[in-house]
Amino acid sequence: MRRVAIIGAAGRDFHVYNTVYRGSREYKVVAFLMTQIPIPNRRYPPSLSGVPEGVPIYTWKSYEELTRYLKELRVDEAVLAFSDLTYEDVGHIISAVLASGASFKIHGPNDTYLNSIKPVIAVTATRTGAGKSTVSREVVRELTSRGLRVVAVRHPMPYRELEDSVVEVFKKPEDLEKLTFEEREEYEQYVEMGVPVLAGVDYGLVLREAERHGDVVLWDGGNNDFPFFKPGFMIVVTDARRAGHEVGSFPGEVNLRLADAVIITKVSDAGRENVEKVVANVKRVNPRATITKADLEVGVDSNISGKRVLVVEDAPTVTHGGLPYAAGYIAAVKYGAVVVDPRPYAVGVIKKVYEEYGTGPVLPSLGYTEEQKRDLEETIRRADADLVLLATPAKIERVVKIDKPIARVSWRLKVVEGPTVKELIDRFLETASLR
Repeated sequence: MRRVAIIGAAGRDFHVYNTVYRGSREYKVVAFLMTQIPIPNRRYPPSLSGVPEGVPIYTWKSYEELTRYLKELRVDEAVLAFSDLTYEDVGHIISAVLASGASFKIHGPNDTYLNSIKPVIAVTATRTGAGKSTVSREVVRELTSRGLRVVAVRHPMPYRELEDSVVEVFKKPEDLEKLTFEEREEYEQYVEMGVPVLAGVDYGLVLREAERHGDVVLWDGGNNDFPFFKPGFMIVVTDARRAGHEVGSFPGEVNLRLADAVIITKVSDAGRENVEKVVANVKRVNPRATITKADLEVGVDSNISGKRVLVVEDAPTVTHGGLPYAAGYIAAVKYGAVVVDPRPYAVGVIKKVYEEYGTGPVLPSLGYTEEQKRDLEETIRRADADLVLLATPAKIERVVKIDKPIARVSWRLKVVEGPTVKELIDRFLETASLR
């Protein structure tokens, strides 16, 4: 029996285990080797793993540590199962695995797809922060305008006890009270639209529950991962401001090659040369996909002209997403505010984030832990600003105390050229026989 370790970040790694290795007589998964996300109790429990002792979870913080774990665990095969990586990252991981003596493997879509009895439309991206969630909401608006019941399913974010998170259903604002900021950023606007959103750990069970709630299942992918559910139609969002990442990230390029339609966002901010480069890359790797050029049109709910503003952006976009700033900073400049650099006021884990990432003069909305929430609150309190400009979709003021006036940024997709969301949904409904 070959010994396997799954390298992940508390998302696809569990899905790969559930769809490929659970119940296997040929392979024994001896560990999950995780980076990024802490998991309670450090074990994939027996009730989910199907083995009496469960599967241990270890955290690695360097490639050398990854190699050491693989050697100590006598691993025969190491499986990569997380996303939002550059090809340089993937190369380092492969080298660390091979240096341990183990073989390296990635399971593709056909190994891990789940089939639904309901039509599935997927919205994914080539990198975090491309505008995928904005496109997903436009897809929901268009489908519901046709009288269809839509249920959104999100990529895993299992930040609580795993056995309590097998299937999670969020339908009311009070369902969101105990969630992290990142989860609220993804779930809250669906709930406000009256659309149930599901997530969890076992996506076979999540899918069965989703099929009970809607006529159409929307796979709203996280990071730049490819879908867990086999889609009938796939929209991929890519960011003109990061030209080249659409073919330089993993598995972002996989999504690009799978796409039925590609939406290039932020075209007015990116410059003609960047837009042309992205268009050329899309046509080269996936000539069958339609191309839409679009902007994320930002607005602010009050007058901020001339005011000193502290901009709070959604954390994933300005940390591992690789962008120095996002919609909040763009809105502040557009509407004539003076942006206050939060870095001199940062404390604790917030200060460490600035040391680790190239985040610009904005404050990431970190709120995974109580410590992060406290440090975020203290950084806001210390900042010399007239108001806080919230560009996170989550209403974080319900969770942390903000001692300054608040203005909120909103954004909608504005198609500049190419097929509209309405036209893309027409194509999807034709193939799904739901017209």
